[in-house]
Amino acid sequence: MTAKVHDAAQQGFSREAGTYVRGRPDYPAPLLGWLQDTLALGPGRSVLDVGAGTGKFTALLARTGAAVTAVEPVDAMRAQLQAALPAVQAVAATADAVPLPDASADAIVCAQAFHWFASEAALREFHRLLRPEGRLGLVWNVRDETVDWVAGITRIITPYEGDAPRFHKGDWRRPLEASPLFGPLERAQWPHLHTGTPEDVIVRRFMSVSFIAALPAAGRDRVRAELETLIATHPELRGRREIAFPYTTLAFCAQRRPG
Repeated sequence: MTAKVHDAAQQGFSREAGTYVRGRPDYPAPLLGWLQDTLALGPGRSVLDVGAGTGKFTALLARTGAAVTAVEPVDAMRAQLQAALPAVQAVAATADAVPLPDASADAIVCAQAFHWFASEAALREFHRLLRPEGRLGLVWNVRDETVDWVAGITRIITPYEGDAPRFHKGDWRRPLEASPLFGPLERAQWPHLHTGTPEDVIVRRFMSVSFIAALPAAGRDRVRAELETLIATHPELRGRREIAFPYTTLAFCAQRRPG
C-alpha cells in the first residue's frame, strides 16, 4: 500500500465499523440491472470492489454472478466484510496499489468511496487492472436535502467535516475529467428510501460518518445529542417508530480507453 488512508477514514471507520453496518442504507433494486447491463457483469466476468468497506455493496455485486474481489485498506471494515461474505476474496490494499496482475478485471466499482482516493495514481492503477474495454463504475447514495429534516442533519454534521473528502465537494471529478485513460462519465439515477427506526437510519447512520466517528468522545456525544434532539422535536420525526430517509442513488460509468 502506497497511499496513506485519510485520518478521518482510518480512525472513524476503524472505530465505528459495526455502526456502519447497521446505519448505512443498502441500494435500490434497479441498480442490479445497471450492474448487469451497463457494466456487463454476470457469470464468467470479474469485478473489483475498491473501497469495499464492510461489504454492503459487495453483496449486491455478488448477486450478478460475477467473481468479486473486495479491496479495503481499513482492517476493522474488512473484518466485517469477511464475516458477512466469507466466499468473497478480500484484499488489504489502497486504490493506487492493488496487488493483482494486469488485466485482472472486467470492471471496477467504487461505492460510497471514490471521493476518498480520486487521483491520477488511482486511475492509472485502475487502467492497469482492467481488461481492454473494461468499465469503471462509481456509485453514491446522496441525501435528498430538499426535505427539511434531512437538511437539518446536514447542518448538524457539516461543521465537523474539515478537509475530509466528500462527494458533495465535487473534487472527485477533476482527475477523471483530466484523465486520458477513461472516457466521459455516463450517469444514471434512482430515488431510494432507507426505512427503519430513527436510531438506525439517522443516529447510527450519521455517527458512522468518518469525520464524526473520528471525533473525541465529547464531540461524538454532542453530535449524538443534536441528532436525538432533532428526532424528538421535528414534527415529521417526533414520536415515529419508523421513518423513510430519502436518497438519490447516483451511478456513473466510464469506459477504459486503450493505452
